[in-house]
Amino acid sequence: MSKQREILIRPIISEKMSAQAEKQGNYGFEVARTSNKIQIKQAVEKEYGVTVTGVRTMVVRGKNRTRYTKTNILRGRTAGYKKAIVSLKDGDTIDLYSSI
Repeated sequence: MSKQREILIRPIISEKMSAQAEKQGNYGFEVARTSNKIQIKQAVEKEYGVTVTGVRTMVVRGKNRTRYTKTNILRGRTAGYKKAIVSLKDGDTIDLYSSI
């Protein structure tokens, strides 16, 4: 497995991220918890062939979930992850929908 695949887990495709990509040129990725901003920048530039101007990272905590069934109540927790929002140079774009 390549080093970029170890750092970039998957792109975040949501309504909010699609709007940011169109208006501001920001793209979201789920990344490895141990990766830093420099590694994320290098991985995105090598994987997609674009110029990255900025990287913002955050750790998203998991949420508590409760599901009511016929027999009992199931309680659980979603997994937490690290998220990176990458800003690109004006004119550069990433086509995330071609790989779906």
